Amino acid sequence: MKITQLLFVLAILGFFAVEADAQRRTTTRRPAAPRVVTSNTVSTPAAQAADMKAGAEKVSIQVKNVTKFIFILGSVAKGIEDLDKDTRANRAAKQANETNKREVIQAIRNLRAGLATLEVEFRTKDPLKKHLTVIQGITDLSGQSEDLALSGRFMDAGKPLLLVVEKLSDTLVALR
Repeated sequence: MKITQLLFVLAILGFFAVEADAQRRTTTRRPAAPRVVTSNTVSTPAAQAADMKAGAEKVSIQVKNVTKFIFILGSVAKGIEDLDKDTRANRAAKQANETNKREVIQAIRNLRAGLATLEVEFRTKDPLKKHLTVIQGITDLSGQSEDLALSGRFMDAGKPLLLVVEKLSDTLVALR
């Protein structure tokens, strides 16, 4: 009887030992397959020509935007600075002048955003990268214009924008 009890206890212990091993998870590390990075952009001559043409069109649009802005800025800046100097101006005129200042500064910021987008495009698109040296710095120049406007020098704010037009024009020539 003692032998059967002993065998029974050993059988139960053996059963639990086997069951515990069966539940243990074994993980084997497999070497990771090397990742292959593929590019969806195919650099065909036709695609490069299309990127160059699109880049030239965007540069042309910015030339138009900046020159129109400079033209309008001249008269607006003169009026703003004259009203700032006029000690006899009434409160309504001064409030309108402050509104004009904010609008001019916002317009310069909007112009700067468009120029920054264009400059980034020249940094990221392969066919345009070789012309980056020509266009590089237009965002900084528009930032100088914004700084001048923020300091109340609205007449001087157009001068860096003239340099932007020069850089954009040089870029158009280089793209042809």
